[in-house]
Amino acid sequence: MSSTPAWFANQRRARNVVWRRTLLAASLLSLCLVGSTLHALLAGKRPPLLFSNNSSTRLPSGVPQTNLDVDGPLSPNEPSSVCPQPRPLVPSKHHTVDEQLHKLFANETYKMAAYKAFGGAIEIPTESYEDLLPVGEDDRWDIFGELHEYLEKTFPRVYASLEVTKVNTYGIVLHWQGSNDTALPVLMTAHQDVVPVAPATYDDWIHPPYSGYYDGTWIWGRGSCDDKSDLMASLQAINTLLELGFEPYRTFVWAFGFDEESAGTQGAGHLSPYLEIRYGTHGFALLLDEGGSAYGTAYGGDVVFAFPGLSEKGYLDVQIEVTAPGGHSSAPPPHTAIGMLAALLTTMEDNPHPALLTRHSSAYNATQCAAAYAPSFPAYIRRLAREAERSDVALAMLRDALLEEFGLEYEVLLRTTQAIDLVEGGVKVNALPERAAAIVNHRIVQESSVAAVEARLSALLQPLASRFNLTMDAFGGTLLPQPTEVAGNGTSKGHVSLAVAFGYALDPSPVTPTGPNDPYQVLAGTIRGAIADSPRAWDEGRNVSGVVVVPQIEHGNTDTSRYWNLTRNIVRYSHVREGDRYNGFHTVNEAIRAEGWLDSVRFYTRFILNCDEYL
Repeated sequence: MSSTPAWFANQRRARNVVWRRTLLAASLLSLCLVGSTLHALLAGKRPPLLFSNNSSTRLPSGVPQTNLDVDGPLSPNEPSSVCPQPRPLVPSKHHTVDEQLHKLFANETYKMAAYKAFGGAIEIPTESYEDLLPVGEDDRWDIFGELHEYLEKTFPRVYASLEVTKVNTYGIVLHWQGSNDTALPVLMTAHQDVVPVAPATYDDWIHPPYSGYYDGTWIWGRGSCDDKSDLMASLQAINTLLELGFEPYRTFVWAFGFDEESAGTQGAGHLSPYLEIRYGTHGFALLLDEGGSAYGTAYGGDVVFAFPGLSEKGYLDVQIEVTAPGGHSSAPPPHTAIGMLAALLTTMEDNPHPALLTRHSSAYNATQCAAAYAPSFPAYIRRLAREAERSDVALAMLRDALLEEFGLEYEVLLRTTQAIDLVEGGVKVNALPERAAAIVNHRIVQESSVAAVEARLSALLQPLASRFNLTMDAFGGTLLPQPTEVAGNGTSKGHVSLAVAFGYALDPSPVTPTGPNDPYQVLAGTIRGAIADSPRAWDEGRNVSGVVVVPQIEHGNTDTSRYWNLTRNIVRYSHVREGDRYNGFHTVNEAIRAEGWLDSVRFYTRFILNCDEYL
């Protein structure tokens, strides 16, 4: 799992570059603006014509001339056309059950039993490795059998009351039949596996990584945040509702994969076709999986923001391989295979993918939500966001301002990212390398595709390959069949090849619809209601003024990448408050605040009740 950071938690950074970029864009459209903005920049002030509170101020030609005396952020309870918020949902038909749950979650005996059950699951090291063979061919899968025994022992009521199906031995599907056979079921997912703990880091943990230890505040261990937390919260929620006698109107289904942290082929890769065959293509009303950023006051002030993921970036690993004649290193050519590979990689890093901000994209919608409601959002960007609704010039200015103001937080939102992660080459210090290779990871923005990234990369590197007199093929096509020059023996000086690594690539996901009648509204309304009436929403005696739900795009990929055929309504959201993860996930000292995890159990029960009533 990859969590998107809370983008706007950073303090203000220097904005001089913003003004220079803004000045450049404006000067191309209106010469009369140049003098005043340049004067302001030289004086160390903001350009007055764009950002003055004077209502007579005019934007550059091409930007609608509107009143720039823009008010501050809206109250969370005020409506916004650019960031509509659903009403907070609390159960009505199931009000009695909800009241019973509220009392139960305050009961110390219940809490201790829940924490113990969660900790016991963490004790089982269900590590997922990149080199695992298929189930049945690798005994490292056997540990998942131990986890299954533990779950059945810990939640006998769940396993006795729900239909349980095992898929590819270790995938788990739970089916809770509702009284209405015609209503589309709701699907919730989580994964049983965790990333491995490096043995060299064991001594760096405050408590052992597979202890599941509860110290009175935190529950420690690998998987406490990702994703034994959602797995056990789901089972705890089901078990609690069963104990209270809840009988659903709508059918609910849970699917638990077991290799999300590696390839996903053995878990979700098998669960997906099973679910599609049984429930049909687009056979679910809504799917809820892990993801999203922690909710909290990310934008300052006392407004709580929650960030469900409604889409995911695409994925592509590219292998770049250079081969060249070998020989003794005492008589080297001007460029060895490693040197040529280094030049290709440097060219890539010197030419990042363009930043794209388009209307109605996930990044654009999230920005409009921040502009509408965030207390500490920069006023000049708030103004640009409002003008960008109808002005392409302002939209371009907004893109540049976001990149300069927030840096990496927006770089990963607006660009297809590229990361050189693996490099190899050479076998001996006195032998010229005959092969050098690297793998570059790409996370693809909504506006692009795998094919577009491949085409851009091929075009970018072809001139350099030609300069090095290399032949070249890229993604199954030949680009340079003959070198411009040949070596002394009449052969090419080498070859460069671009290919999809590991045989896997993924276009950006579809975007979950957020219309007034779409299932997303039930999820968003549940988030608002669950946070607003939770005792923990009153942080250390400080009142919160409201809750805003901000849809976003996920940088990483979850098991939902396998589930696109099951529903058009996929939401990635884990109900965790900022500060409730001790040290994040996939690192040492992974731990979750116990009360925070219990809140996620409460959220799942509320989500089930609301879906049963309002969906």
